[in-house]
Amino acid sequence: MPHVAILQNEVPDDHLLWIHACAERAEELTWEVVDLTRADWLERMHRGRFDAMLATPPGWNTAFRILFDERLTILHHVLGIPVYPSFEEIQIYENKKYLAYWLEARGIPHPKTWVFYYREEALHFLNQATFPLVGKTSIGGGGSGVVMLENEKMARQYVENVFSGRGAQLRVGPKWRKKGFFSRALRKLLRPQELQQKLQQYRLQRSDVQRDFVLLQAYVPHAYEWRVVRIGDSFFAHKKLKKGAMASGSLLKNYDNPPLDLFDFVEAITEPYGFLSQAVDLFEAPDGNGYWVNEMQCIFGQSDPYQMLVDGQPGRYRRMEGRWVFEPGDFNRLECFALRVEHVLQLLHERKAEVCP
Repeated sequence: MPHVAILQNEVPDDHLLWIHACAERAEELTWEVVDLTRADWLERMHRGRFDAMLATPPGWNTAFRILFDERLTILHHVLGIPVYPSFEEIQIYENKKYLAYWLEARGIPHPKTWVFYYREEALHFLNQATFPLVGKTSIGGGGSGVVMLENEKMARQYVENVFSGRGAQLRVGPKWRKKGFFSRALRKLLRPQELQQKLQQYRLQRSDVQRDFVLLQAYVPHAYEWRVVRIGDSFFAHKKLKKGAMASGSLLKNYDNPPLDLFDFVEAITEPYGFLSQAVDLFEAPDGNGYWVNEMQCIFGQSDPYQMLVDGQPGRYRRMEGRWVFEPGDFNRLECFALRVEHVLQLLHERKAEVCP
């Protein structure tokens, strides 16, 4: 029976969905939680003799993110322990500058992005820039580090703030304008452990200030983004609707039947790199010809019980005999972690069959 390590990060409950999903398959695998932030992390991993690692990479604080990436590199590349999601998926997760480099190097369409480590270079760029621009922190999800820079004056002030020491900060605190704020707030109050976790998350976010570089991105006019989810051979899609200038973090969704070429595009940018678990946020290209990648996340939130409706039915698409086939069903339980564990078991069984034919 496979034995897997569930890697805990600095947020105490961030790994719980992995535990719940593994518990549903307790007859097929065993697991152990290893806190990757503790001093005994390597000893625990040596002792466990694990067949694979299940990761929830952190995305709120740069120091802990560096810790996670360094230690995961040792476990995966030095000790050779497989990790899910894949190592490359984790590298680009909530690291917007690295994602921009990766997309450019791979030739994947995306909004033009510039990263400047020198104040003078950034200010010189603004002399001929087209506005609006989008300023982003490299870390931080849900639109928390995104700022619309409507004109050169705003952009220059943003650059000066970063390099003067004030820095670019994440927006921290309850997002009361988002859908379902009062029900979410009541749930936290009735569940003290969840409230404590959320307050710790705010403390981590508040401590993280980006001072060494600025990341600027061309603004793409849009009324919505497409979110396409791929886990194994299961594909889902829905629209993320815009609130204000951005769709990221709005929690406003539309579940119209998705066009199937979305899945063609996402398959083409994930399959060659062995990506296992991805949410890809896409703009429709301004010229109407295809799609541009805005974000790629191997771990992502889910505010509804499903990721897609087709003619009002939850389900998934799979490619069968060269065409996309819809299968109705509940495939997004436990915020897709149940499907992830199913996929992990499939991969482990395939690996065992290769070793012991």
